[in-house]
Amino acid sequence: MNPEEFRRCGTDMVQYIADYMETIRSRLPSPDVQPGYLQEQIPDEAPFHGETWEDVKNDLERVVMKGTNHWRSPHFHAFLPLASSFPALLGDMLAGALISAPFSWTSNPAGTELEMSMMDWLAKMLQLPQQFLFSSGGKGGGCIQASADDAALVAILSARAKVIQQFKDMTKGQVLDKLIAYTSEEGHTSVLKAAQLAFVQIRCLKTDEKFALRGTTLAAAVQEDRKQGLIPFFVCATVGTTSTCAIDNLSELGPILLNNILFKSPQMAAYESAMLYILHWHVQLTRPFGSLKMWFVLRMYGVDGLQQRIRKDIAMAKEFKALVLADSRFEIVADVVSGLVCFRLKGENALNKKLLAMIDKSRRICITPSISRGIFYLRFCISVCTTESRDLAFAWEVIQHEADALLSS
Repeated sequence: MNPEEFRRCGTDMVQYIADYMETIRSRLPSPDVQPGYLQEQIPDEAPFHGETWEDVKNDLERVVMKGTNHWRSPHFHAFLPLASSFPALLGDMLAGALISAPFSWTSNPAGTELEMSMMDWLAKMLQLPQQFLFSSGGKGGGCIQASADDAALVAILSARAKVIQQFKDMTKGQVLDKLIAYTSEEGHTSVLKAAQLAFVQIRCLKTDEKFALRGTTLAAAVQEDRKQGLIPFFVCATVGTTSTCAIDNLSELGPILLNNILFKSPQMAAYESAMLYILHWHVQLTRPFGSLKMWFVLRMYGVDGLQQRIRKDIAMAKEFKALVLADSRFEIVADVVSGLVCFRLKGENALNKKLLAMIDKSRRICITPSISRGIFYLRFCISVCTTESRDLAFAWEVIQHEADALLSS
């Protein structure tokens, strides 16, 4: 493919994507396929001779779209929202063209310095303390990780390395045997996986009635483990858990971290661009020019644009909460603090599992469940900025219709 062919095919692809976005409401949010469907749609081997762009494009609907969950659909409420947008797509396009890995200043001066600036921009947007900044004099900063999973792993490995160095009277293996980390029972599975990969113990601590980790709980666990000869070294607090979007009580946890935990690793993570504020760079060397996408988004939305998006998501979630509460058959499971509503039919878990199965079978909307403290419930996420009140009303109509059928059977 030469530059002229790329211009033609690239323009065609942009048109395809734009048309997809405009007509996405007409698509079912989740596919009606079974595992292995794709193997029936494509050959067993790669073509020996290259095919044309038209051949590839003609197969997109049959092969790719047929089995795709349409996360951008305003009828897709299954998962927490993806940090994606048209400006982000433009940034991805240029980053893909440059293929310039910013693993050092020499490898990519612009990539290295832009990443540092983006880390500082975000820290200032979040009003983080001065020591988070690269511009604080060499004590702050961090880098963009591929995901929250990567951020958790890098953070816990860094904490482990720092703590092991502090115990000169024990071997590394002896220290490793005594290390213990903490998170809440609502913490993300990536934290548990990171601890497993780092060969350290981790405790999942009980949460309060709002599914948040409290300071007293952490303090008691630290004291108990110290008496057992263990070394508390790492805490992963969560601001917006996956199941309920609960927020751990950071004001209570902070003093305990300062006084009892050997390592503090502040971090902020988001899908595809996990911002980890720690004085270590990435495990990867050949990694994407991720700061370019972030630069496009922050410049083209601005702080106020992002704030408006967040406020809209929260307002939409509260609007859906009101619909739930207006039906006495349903109940809200957790506080609505962001773009997520956790709800269920009053009754047994089995009843709600049946309701979810019926909603899934209809394929008119897509939602996911979770379980907290043995309670099975449904999660309704405001996933995309195109979601409108009519989409909430449509979703609730679907849920009520299936609930009517279930309860009358």
